[in-house]
Amino acid sequence: MTGLDRRPAVATDATLPRGPLAGFAAGSLGMGVWVTVPGLLLLYFLTDVLAVGPWLAGLALLLPKIADVLLHPWVGHRADVEQTRRGDRRRLLLLGCALPVAFAALFAVPGGLTGAPAAAWVAVFFIAGNLLFATYQVPYLSTPADLRIGYHERTRLMAFRMVVLTLGILVSGLLAPLLTGGDAATRGGYQRMGVVLAAGMLVAMLVGVAGIARLRGSAPASSASGHGGWRALRTALRDRQFRWLVAAYLAMSTTTHLVLAGVPYYAEYELRAPGLTTVLVAAFVAPALLVTPAWLVVARRVGKQRALLGAQGAFAVGSLVLAVGRPAGLPVLIAAVAVLGVAFAGMQLLPFSMLPDVIRAASNAGSAGSTGAGTYTGVWTATEATGAALGPYAYALCLTVGGFVASTAGESPVQPDAALAAVRYGFGLLPAVAMLAALLLQRRYTLDVTARAAS
Repeated sequence: MTGLDRRPAVATDATLPRGPLAGFAAGSLGMGVWVTVPGLLLLYFLTDVLAVGPWLAGLALLLPKIADVLLHPWVGHRADVEQTRRGDRRRLLLLGCALPVAFAALFAVPGGLTGAPAAAWVAVFFIAGNLLFATYQVPYLSTPADLRIGYHERTRLMAFRMVVLTLGILVSGLLAPLLTGGDAATRGGYQRMGVVLAAGMLVAMLVGVAGIARLRGSAPASSASGHGGWRALRTALRDRQFRWLVAAYLAMSTTTHLVLAGVPYYAEYELRAPGLTTVLVAAFVAPALLVTPAWLVVARRVGKQRALLGAQGAFAVGSLVLAVGRPAGLPVLIAAVAVLGVAFAGMQLLPFSMLPDVIRAASNAGSAGSTGAGTYTGVWTATEATGAALGPYAYALCLTVGGFVASTAGESPVQPDAALAAVRYGFGLLPAVAMLAALLLQRRYTLDVTARAAS
């Protein structure tokens, strides 16, 4: 056994110290940049700066994610092996800290490349970035399941993470469009943005590694087996509660990334004010800084499952308002985006705190003994990565069907009416339908009452 395993166990309702919690959460600042900026700007960067057709641009963002379906569970298995052999997952975390290099290269497309060659450049570095992101994200998100803490403390731990992640999403979502040059964005502006944000990512991710070490020193870690591979993957996928939770999260992740990818288009072509991109991003993300503690209170009172169903329903309603477009009026539309932001906060906090509940329940039942938190988390993050690809791809398909005309920086082609309709309905109606599907899937998850009672 490791030194961590020899420490006396703590009660499952023990309270983790705030200092280590804050250090752990700091890692999400860097992760927030990767989660936000490619989803917000990469599709627009391809179609409106690099003259890549929308169907090819969507494909360039989708194909790199296909490997993640197998890559993330494999990284999870390796994380479990590291946990068993070394007593921590630190080496993978440090390897993942090379992610900022791939992020900077993603937007540093050489000046002579446009069209298909530019799409290929982006796809290659997107693949590299996804691999490095997995090596950091999987062991990072395994932390709540690694620690012997209870139902409500797992939610509290993820609430700290959610607030800091939201800050990273908000800051990067506001800074990135400004650093590119705003309404007059250029290739050089995108390169500058990539380098500046990459430097901030690196610092935050290193602080997160140190924070995880402090957290593991404040509470004993659960043991993890070194078994993995396809057998471990089958074990996780046979877990009925895990399957429904993952299916619902795939629909949620797809929907939120679809909305994020559509923000620049909605601001420019529906609201006719590209500068409103930062306003819409702020309206979407900023509420989470205020309402995450409220979601924590709601989860304590009614349970995570009921709270999550409420968040999904609110997101669907807000999306339908956005489908109305300009006739609704700018204040109403911004308010609708804020409703989406409130719901988004719940959809980030609650599923991520339900995941360790599932892992703990499977472990107690004896079915996760050969799998470990890493494999479950690897499948989960593969699902998140898939949603991050499907969302922009779905929006790109909407633009393609509408006949959207791609362009290079400085050009302003006239878009057909069908393309303008695709911009609006892809941003409002399609997310509403997808979120309703997530709600129906989420209703099949039944573990929450049992997990809450066992805490």
